[in-house]
Amino acid sequence: MSGSGEREVAAILEECRVLVEDPTYPAVRRWREAHPGGKVLGHFQVYFPEEIPHAAGMLPVKIMGAGSTVQIRKADARIAAFVCSIIRSSLELALTGRLDFLSVFVTPPICDAARNACAVWVRNLPSLNSQVLYLPQNAASPHAAAYLRDEYRRIAGVVEEAVGRPITDDGLRRSIALYNENRRLLRDLYRVKRETPWLLSAVEAYTLVRAGGLMPREEHNVLLRRVLGLLPEREAKRQDKIRVVFEGGYCEQPPLDMLAVIQDACYIVDDDLLIGLRWLTGDVPTDGEPLASLARAYLDGSSYSPVQHDPRKPKPEMLLRRIRESHADAAIVAAPKMCEPGLEDQVNHIRALEAAGIPHLVLEFEEKMTVFEQMRMEVETFAESLLFDFA
Repeated sequence: MSGSGEREVAAILEECRVLVEDPTYPAVRRWREAHPGGKVLGHFQVYFPEEIPHAAGMLPVKIMGAGSTVQIRKADARIAAFVCSIIRSSLELALTGRLDFLSVFVTPPICDAARNACAVWVRNLPSLNSQVLYLPQNAASPHAAAYLRDEYRRIAGVVEEAVGRPITDDGLRRSIALYNENRRLLRDLYRVKRETPWLLSAVEAYTLVRAGGLMPREEHNVLLRRVLGLLPEREAKRQDKIRVVFEGGYCEQPPLDMLAVIQDACYIVDDDLLIGLRWLTGDVPTDGEPLASLARAYLDGSSYSPVQHDPRKPKPEMLLRRIRESHADAAIVAAPKMCEPGLEDQVNHIRALEAAGIPHLVLEFEEKMTVFEQMRMEVETFAESLLFDFA
């Protein structure tokens, strides 16, 4: 790659990292300056159909905690300290005015903490329209698609009230097409991670993906297309590292420094980080009834996660498939502290990996972690033991 191309890639990745680490949401504030009177909808992890607010002219934004950049004070006076860090730090952002741009906040009932968090937001932020998106408890039910379509329609009504105009089917179709492109570009990015992981580090790929939840998706598509076009020309040599799948970053996100520790010893060739941005694994049809198409895609054309209970998606088997398809040597099975769904699935994943004879390392993390020396030793020892076995 020419010097100018490398500098351009570095500048894009640095911009994305700044957006990820800045708890004041600078991209959102720039959008509001460019769109006076524009409305913003914030939604909690894991998945939310952003096409609905986008079709109404709103900016959908992922609210995914504050990492280690914000000290939790006000939130701990309103929610139990044993609740996971991402719930508490997201509430802290709201209570300290860092989310004052929100007109609507939506959280899905992905766990007990998230389900009850909405009531805490309603009580403490009475001027903010806070809603729960009630996803189907039984995704395999023959009535699930119709139920979810109607729930999407209810949320669309909330959005219409916030912006003061109706959402049209044609508007939804245009938004679906835009998000289809974004999902295709993210699939292309993950193809790079699988096939040539030395061209893009785990931290670089992560910040590039996460920025998509913090900026207009039109802008994110431009960034992805540019980086994907330049990466094949990047000068980088393949290193002697094991290939791993990282499992456990579906909701609360691991610190960037933790990913850096892993990438120093391993290539992360696939993962469930920010799975909500990649939840739909194919294009959503743009013909027919848009809300019905989005509902069907959530149920039948989606990935797996500890927070969706679908008997058609045996999660340990799908993890094993992810490992096989990415030609990984091993797995890193992580879980956030205080996360009941994650810790429960971690046990099931470990059993499946042991039965399949796949090497694996078990880690625990919290978004506010700042010390990683013990973890570095564990990861390096794990990687070196496998490299010795492969030699």
